[in-house]
Amino acid sequence: QVQLVESGGGLVQAEGSLRLTCAASGRIFRINAMGWYRQAPGKQRELVATVTRGGSANYTDSVKGRFTISRDNAKNTVYLQMNSLKPEDTAVYYCYAVQFYSNYWGQGTQVTVSS
Repeated sequence: QVQLVESGGGLVQAEGSLRLTCAASGRIFRINAMGWYRQAPGKQRELVATVTRGGSANYTDSVKGRFTISRDNAKNTVYLQMNSLKPEDTAVYYCYAVQFYSNYWGQGTQVTVSS
């Protein structure tokens, strides 16, 4: 099993910044894709950003130009730098990782953006 632990969430004012970190541990052989989803109250979970093992990143349209995903393969860690935050970014952010054909999830970290 692979365990994912997120950190870095919190309360921030609009236009502020936060950096989320997700560290993987456990039976790690070769983690492929890593990324972040988020779920706001009353809404479905949506994909925010993904990054391949080689560093290729993709973003949902609403965060392009504001969020940057990166990873450190040696540390099995993925980051999400969030700038110019908006109230609509408020959600629980979940880290995920793919190893072989299994998906793993973190417990989530709350991000709240006040107007």
